[in-house]
Amino acid sequence: MVKFGYYIIRFGKNQYLSNLWQASQINGKSFGIPWYATTNITIYNSQLFQQAGLEQPPKNYSELAEVAKQIKEKTDKYAFFISFLPEELSEVLESFGKMGVKLLDVDGKAAFNTPTGRAVFKYWVDLYQDGLLPKEVLTKGSQAGIDLYLSGEIAMLFSGSEAIEAISENAPEIGQVSKPVSQITGETGKNSIMLMNLAISGNTKLPDRALKFALFITNNQNQTAFTQEANVLPSITQTLENNYFQNLPSDASTQDKARIISANQMLKAEVLLPPVKNVNKLKQIISQNLQAAMLAEKTVEEAIADAAFEWDNLSGI
Repeated sequence: MVKFGYYIIRFGKNQYLSNLWQASQINGKSFGIPWYATTNITIYNSQLFQQAGLEQPPKNYSELAEVAKQIKEKTDKYAFFISFLPEELSEVLESFGKMGVKLLDVDGKAAFNTPTGRAVFKYWVDLYQDGLLPKEVLTKGSQAGIDLYLSGEIAMLFSGSEAIEAISENAPEIGQVSKPVSQITGETGKNSIMLMNLAISGNTKLPDRALKFALFITNNQNQTAFTQEANVLPSITQTLENNYFQNLPSDASTQDKARIISANQMLKAEVLLPPVKNVNKLKQIISQNLQAAMLAEKTVEEAIADAAFEWDNLSGI
């Protein structure tokens, strides 16, 4: 195990994006090698925006609420869809981090029952109760949002850049008016990212070889080939600096523009979900209480306090 540090220093650590390396640590100890990442962008229907009298898509959550209101008033359509189902709550939880709320403290206890945390709860409650979110956000997953965008019933889709191609194939008329911009963020300016790691079992009899293999899989040559084939983003600085991720061709397609936007978000990207073993339970607790507030079964204050209490009293956290 001592040689792990030796090989990382000699062969690997400095070639990875520092923010992704940091995201692959718990309490300063690496649990895996950053492999590849995906990050959402905003894809918007420029025709619906024009009908609503809007020139630019929103950049942050404050603008998002204003845009949602104007689109609903002018077009009677919804601005966007975001799921509040427990198993699909990642995007909602990431909004806490973007708006400056830490979900858990260093001891794994709830850290979200703060004035800022209550403001985030209230943000989503207000959007729902003001009729600016489809009712289905409480009962359906992200596929419902994709379907609504493809049918022209919502003005924005928060998804990876690969969605551009699918939109053009499945709804050409929507694809023609779809444009990509950076993902919605908050006061922090943080971008969220989903990161895949290569981890090495503590039971392996060949840890040095396993680590060398992980470093081989994630080297520049292999990442260059893999990320372009799989339409994902690299964890290696050298790969990210490749023209493919930095420069638009003269005949750039919407897909090309989306890829460059995604790549440009990488340096400020963070994994905003806490690396805890029972994160799915955290999603369930926050989902249940946030939905209760959205349905006026609890006040915002009651909902967030109950969520914090339930998490802190969960056995085994």
